Amino acid sequence: MNADLPIDRAGSDWLTTALAEVARDPDSITRAFAFAARRVGRAPRQPDADPSGVVHGTVDDAARAALVVALADAVGTGPDCADRLVSLYRQGDAAERRGVLRGLDALTEQGGLGGGDAGALVAAGLDLAADALRANDPSLVAAAVGPFGARYLDQHTWRHAVLKLVFQGVSLGAVSDLDTRADDELDRMARDFAAERRAAGRPVPTDLDRLTKE
Repeated sequence: MNADLPIDRAGSDWLTTALAEVARDPDSITRAFAFAARRVGRAPRQPDADPSGVVHGTVDDAARAALVVALADAVGTGPDCADRLVSLYRQGDAAERRGVLRGLDALTEQGGLGGGDAGALVAAGLDLAADALRANDPSLVAAAVGPFGARYLDQHTWRHAVLKLVFQGVSLGAVSDLDTRADDELDRMARDFAAERRAAGRPVPTDLDRLTKE
């Protein structure tokens, strides 16, 4: 994991130590979450394609996601993990909230939420994603439509999340499984949005082309 992140040796060593500490003492994740950005930095993960770090996340997002995976490995994916992640999210700032959402993405990609004991964690994750989608922070909205959102958000919520990103001017590259989940209703909504923009004399985001079927 560390080798995939553009961080220096000190940051990499800190993350390795923090992950091991979470494995020994799950309560230590609270402190690690708070210190992650100071230790590994806030640089974008893909600086050329996403210099703001909104679409693909930042280095500290990825570090916190790794900590979430370590927590799930330590305590399992049952209600205890759900309660801990809800607490991290509710008590955290926007960056820490992104870290929780990116952590849910990482668990989804690893197949860690497919077990029988993960129902409470999925339910909690959906509540947190819904909260993020109500925010005006584009980075939170983008973090809510990653692999976890693609797998678990209902279609109505997911469609509105996609259009909110367009409205906020965020690349739809942030949306996992966009081509798979896009449907006729999203096509209609995108066309209506484009028509409203034209009627108001405002530019139409080019990303809307990805949502309409010609």
